Amino acid sequence: MRGRRPGAGPERGRGPRAYRRRIVAAAAAAATVAAGLGVRAVAAGDVAKYAGDALYTVLICALVALCAPRARPVAVAGTGLAVSWAVELLQLTGVPAALSRHSAVARLVLGSTFNAPDLLWYAVGAAAAWGVHAVALTSRVPGPRTAASR
Repeated sequence: MRGRRPGAGPERGRGPRAYRRRIVAAAAAAATVAAGLGVRAVAAGDVAKYAGDALYTVLICALVALCAPRARPVAVAGTGLAVSWAVELLQLTGVPAALSRHSAVARLVLGSTFNAPDLLWYAVGAAAAWGVHAVALTSRVPGPRTAASR
């Protein structure tokens, strides 16, 4: 085909499969937020804090999958983990704390103080997101059977 760039079109994340993956990723993001709110409602202390840390990374992974529906699960999880760790390490600078004093959104997204155990719980969240994503890609819902397929 003349005039068509290699990699353009449905194979670059614009087809029906990418659309379905985006819908699933958006639903996963919404479910993750709901789970985070649920954990905060029923648990307290370290359980709520560290579950929230893991879910923070799961949410980032869902958002990465939403933006890049064809990305492999390991790339999605690695990106989510890298972003989570970068945000946590940024807290060593004091910039997030300063922003958090002026904005509730900044406090929710960036946090305010560095806590080394958070790094472990982000890895737990990334591993969970990787596992669910990998299983979701290998699980196929059978389509309707036709007379020819019987």
